[in-house]
Amino acid sequence: MRIVAGKWRGRRLTPLGKGDAGAALRPTPDRVRESLFSILAHLDVLSDAHVLDLFAGTGALGLEALSRGAAQAVLVENGRMGQRLIRSNIELLQAQSCARLIGRDARRLEPWSEAPFDLVFLDPPYGRGLGAVALSSAQQGGWIRPGAWIIWEEAEAMDAPDGFTQEQVRRFGESTLTLLRYSPTTAS
Repeated sequence: MRIVAGKWRGRRLTPLGKGDAGAALRPTPDRVRESLFSILAHLDVLSDAHVLDLFAGTGALGLEALSRGAAQAVLVENGRMGQRLIRSNIELLQAQSCARLIGRDARRLEPWSEAPFDLVFLDPPYGRGLGAVALSSAQQGGWIRPGAWIIWEEAEAMDAPDGFTQEQVRRFGESTLTLLRYSPTTAS
């Protein structure tokens, strides 16, 4: 696993080793990350973006965004192995000033008091219904800026929950990327 492009291009990230079957770590393959970030560059959403990486795993998506010009990344991961890998990768890239790990369950986020995020990566274990719960938690906690892009990786395309609109769906082998926009409605 490596950073594909940007200021850390080609830098290898901490190897998974034998991994932990219970941790359900499934890093987004380099080829899929490269295609995803090509889409994001075309949409012009990376420059100075505040990025939220839910179910961060190794942190590769958030760190790739930082490499390509994002200003800040908050990586949310509750697994011990994932947290260890993220800490190691932040240290390896010397990204402590712009990357932060929050060790908690992405489905149970506390209210967010800082600036909301422009770009959200949502990469839950496939087929368990965890992504919708985490997205709802982030939405209710004030983590997501209106107009933000959400990149949801699952085995199949995901329907847009209330408050979100589906913009694109892209399939890459066993992974499907559903691109959503956060478009909250105001009650009258």
